[in-house]
Amino acid sequence: MGDILSIEGPGEVALVEEKLPDVPDGGFRVETAHSGISAGTELTYVKGTNPYLTASWDPSLGLFVPGAPASGYPVRGIGYMQVGRVVEARTRAVREGELVAMAYGHRTEYVADPLADRFVGLPGDLDPVLGIYVAHMGPICANGLLHAAHDLHGPAVQHLGDGVRGRRVVVVGAGVVGLLTAAFALAHDAAEVVVVDETPARLAIAEALGAEILAFDDDPAVALKRRWRHAPNDRGADVVFQCRGQTRALALALRVLRPQGAVIDLAFYTQGADEVRLGEEFHHNGLTLRCAQIGRVPRGLAHAWDRERLSHETISLLRDYGPLLRGHLVTDVVGFAEAPQLLADLAARRRHTVQAVLCDDVQDERG
Repeated sequence: MGDILSIEGPGEVALVEEKLPDVPDGGFRVETAHSGISAGTELTYVKGTNPYLTASWDPSLGLFVPGAPASGYPVRGIGYMQVGRVVEARTRAVREGELVAMAYGHRTEYVADPLADRFVGLPGDLDPVLGIYVAHMGPICANGLLHAAHDLHGPAVQHLGDGVRGRRVVVVGAGVVGLLTAAFALAHDAAEVVVVDETPARLAIAEALGAEILAFDDDPAVALKRRWRHAPNDRGADVVFQCRGQTRALALALRVLRPQGAVIDLAFYTQGADEVRLGEEFHHNGLTLRCAQIGRVPRGLAHAWDRERLSHETISLLRDYGPLLRGHLVTDVVGFAEAPQLLADLAARRRHTVQAVLCDDVQDERG
């Protein structure tokens, strides 16, 4: 038996018992060492704002359509940043005692099938807490850079940094996605990386990682367009990564771009977009808005740039920036028993965090 995090209804979170299946031939069982919370996505279920809770999703049409909700309460198995230790294996694909990065939701144990479940073995020189980024979250951010590279070079992309190297980059939003994306841009030799956010504490983290910072209220579009001149009537950022699920953030991302530039959008929006004002900069400057959703790499690159390669790029980033990310990005480490209260507090804005991690042994991680 294990425990799984369950969202019973809006604002109601519990840890409930889960019966595990037997380990099948070719499968393995892990005990969760670390499980990272993606506050932006997961809290939409706690708040009741996730579109899957109110509409039906037609995967063949790629449309949300009226009808029975695609998901209902209780919602279980959310979460995509897990590090598990193999405790039982009926396969040669893993060995007992090995740490693997996976995406199986917030649960204390999991039985995996190597033919169905994706997993990435963690190298011994990597901080295991940072392993939460290897399977899914890191590839999300790396895929943003890949979209920027494809926007510039098409199918001729050779390196992840091809879209940022030597270019002026803005990252809007200093949550986990924005901070990791900024770190990727810095690691791949962007000429300048400026992170924009409304929260001083998050801007301080971006600055600690090596980025320049601007407050949202300081009119970054005017400040940066005065500073970044490419040619007459051509000013602004070469590329903007929009990493905050607020329409005012998207509006700013469009304003800060140079003409014919591209916003690479990694955000998840749950409301309308009245503030975006598509008749202004988007129209007059001939801009591009490109969604870098992790389910798709740019067209024509899937063979060369699969999820495994993006995970490898993530491991390289974590090796280079590990101490900085561990020291500044991971702000909360709690035991699984505290998870229901933590998510409820975050949804109600009684508590704030950048990256919260659930651990099997908090004393080991903090002590």
